Amino acid sequence: MLFKDSTVVVAGAGGGMGKEIVETLLAEGANVVGCDMNVDKLDNHHNQSNFLSIKANLLEENAVEKAFLKAVEKFDTITGLVNAAGIAQSSTPIEDVSLESWHKTIDINMTMTFLMCREAVKYMKKEQQGSIVNIGSVATTRPRPGLQAYVASKGAVESFTKALALELASFKINANVLHPGPCDTDMLEQFAADGANIEEVKEDIFRQSVPLGNLLTPGDIANSVSFLLSKEAKMITGSVLHVDGGRGI
Repeated sequence: MLFKDSTVVVAGAGGGMGKEIVETLLAEGANVVGCDMNVDKLDNHHNQSNFLSIKANLLEENAVEKAFLKAVEKFDTITGLVNAAGIAQSSTPIEDVSLESWHKTIDINMTMTFLMCREAVKYMKKEQQGSIVNIGSVATTRPRPGLQAYVASKGAVESFTKALALELASFKINANVLHPGPCDTDMLEQFAADGANIEEVKEDIFRQSVPLGNLLTPGDIANSVSFLLSKEAKMITGSVLHVDGGRGI
């Protein structure tokens, strides 16, 4: 098995992308710890000995600490972390963006990533190994109008990941960022402006923006995450992997 004796924590495990990442890693033999505020979608994995679900608000420091303690209590070590939690921004002119919505976007997309990485590294340093994959967005490279907070938050994830990779290299800990293109999940609909026709937005704005001609699937992202976590990627760190069907060109 590709991930035998590995334990990977997945933040945002209850979302469309996160759930697919969990299932892919489980199938490849990893011990998986799925963390989210809503873990109901993971119920069918509760009878698997290599799975642990943790319901937690990962913006709370104590909750993050407890989540990792539970993970180590069950599986002994932490070898991987995937930060797949995220929130979209409805396309909005900047003058209509509230400070509250700005903070919410930055907190969920960036601050949560920081908190999860900070805690994971404590355990990875002890083992002198580890791999971190942070989910960014092609919007960092190819922004769209009206998504200022979202683009800023994902741009921060990229810069943070590169800084982390350099800092952690001497501990044999890899850190990479994966930028998905438009992915066919519930979250994609949330980028549409209020009152817009969702199906038209998906077709006219998102699918047609992908040179390869299709929206990505959660499986496309999960397979790429699996690669970045694997031993085959041991010499890849501080890198940006675009899984976007060419959208970033």
